[in-house]
Amino acid sequence: MATSPQRVYRAACPHCGAPVEFASAASASAVCSFCRSTLVRDGDALQRIGVSAELFDDHSPLQLGVGGHYKGLAFSLVGRLQYGYDGGTWNEWHALFDSGRSGWLSEDNGAYVFAFDTAWPADAPPDADAAVGLGSGSVCTVDGRGWTVASIVKTHLIAAQGELPTPPQLQGDFIVVDLRNAQDEVGTLDYSNARQPTWSSGRAVLLADLGLSGLKDSSEKTLGGRAFDCPSCGAALEVKLATTQALSCPQCNAVVDVSQGVGGELAHYRQNNSGAGGLEPLIPLGRSGQLQLGTPKPEDWQVVGYQERCDLPEPGDDEEQTYWREYLLYNQLNGFAFLVDAEDGWSWVRPVTGTPGKAQGDQVTWRGQTYKKRYTYKAKVSWVQGEFYWRVQRDEIARVTDYDGTGSAAKKRLSLEQTPAESVWSAGEALDASLVAKAFGIDSAGLGALKRDASPLSFDTAKATASTARGVVVLVMFVLLMMILVTCSSDDCDDQRKAFGESSAEYQQCLRTVGSGGSRTGGGSWGGYSSGGGHK
Repeated sequence: MATSPQRVYRAACPHCGAPVEFASAASASAVCSFCRSTLVRDGDALQRIGVSAELFDDHSPLQLGVGGHYKGLAFSLVGRLQYGYDGGTWNEWHALFDSGRSGWLSEDNGAYVFAFDTAWPADAPPDADAAVGLGSGSVCTVDGRGWTVASIVKTHLIAAQGELPTPPQLQGDFIVVDLRNAQDEVGTLDYSNARQPTWSSGRAVLLADLGLSGLKDSSEKTLGGRAFDCPSCGAALEVKLATTQALSCPQCNAVVDVSQGVGGELAHYRQNNSGAGGLEPLIPLGRSGQLQLGTPKPEDWQVVGYQERCDLPEPGDDEEQTYWREYLLYNQLNGFAFLVDAEDGWSWVRPVTGTPGKAQGDQVTWRGQTYKKRYTYKAKVSWVQGEFYWRVQRDEIARVTDYDGTGSAAKKRLSLEQTPAESVWSAGEALDASLVAKAFGIDSAGLGALKRDASPLSFDTAKATASTARGVVVLVMFVLLMMILVTCSSDDCDDQRKAFGESSAEYQQCLRTVGSGGSRTGGGSWGGYSSGGGHK
């Protein structure tokens, strides 16, 4: 646990008179907790330079005063910056170490990064225009190291809180560029001060590994969520998660953008591409299950969001359109994960901090493991339910490249999702449907639906070798029987219709397949589009 400071610097706010404390003599700025005046130190006095806006209440598990340890060193969270951009919002927490050093614990695509400011590199883009010219997904050299540009966003500071190492930039937009490399590092070019931009670098962390104390009670987020009326139908809605940027209305299925708060006019859109009958998730929203998704031991994961996605065949492509499902899972200390239900089975993925090494042909290397490219395609969200940590936007398209592990790591998965503004890598592995069913309490009848893509005709190889002739006869009889059934059946997709409903993607896709005589096997992204949050 972080120790108490040996000396506290205290002065009265020049605007309202409330006491303002500094835990570090090196801190140059603070925000009055009573009147939100932004203050800078001028010798032993405080000078008011502006007013910070009200913080967007996101019910983060972090708060001022939280203590922890990073690499064996104790720290306390003493300040907070909240940023906004077209994709939503994110927070950066000023961490003050007992040694007096400052760091940043920042949100990063549903996870966290610990980073530190260092001197501006001589080889960095000198201004925002040069940084924008790099382009998302490009490769560059900064601070003598190779990086891939993960995102370039125009952002603004929404609000500030507590004690900060420099005065916050409260007016105007500015550019922030996120960089990542194969060593799992994250770098950030911040052009909020055009005359003196800042550079920081760090690595991903799990809150569970920081030994945090003083976190907000998790029940507070559940019981004290933000309630408001759906702007489409008027039904009561409640936001429960810390990082929610969008959610769907269970009454009318409208998707509501809450990234700018719920007090004003809410942007929303109706989902009218699919019916309501067959689109319920196989795993109910709100249900929790224990799975080991890249963590040392199984953890409790709650289903908080669900989306159906489809690929967009290129003009002249003979392959049928493929649908798949993704469940957004949440754990308070481990962040978010995606549980993916595709034609070729189940898998899980989580966004990663770094990037794989340089591609060699159709292969990339990630953490010593070689992955081979499987598909590259365009993907679009066709249906959503629940809450999401990024803004779900109508008809937004991402270009997806899926990779499979090779050799003994054949179950491992890697995926790259790209938009004009961002490139996100995710990693995970294949998962047996029976494990999913056991984790989330799915009964035997539901397990059949989870395994719906398993081949209906399977047999033991050794037994087949011993009775080849009999197998051939049985196979011929089976084919003849299927031909008779196809001729007589009034609905070739009756099983899908009964299991998932007439409006389901499975049933509609089966009808298209019967009409065309074939479909693409496999497909489906290993991960969801993860545009939810930059970081410093």
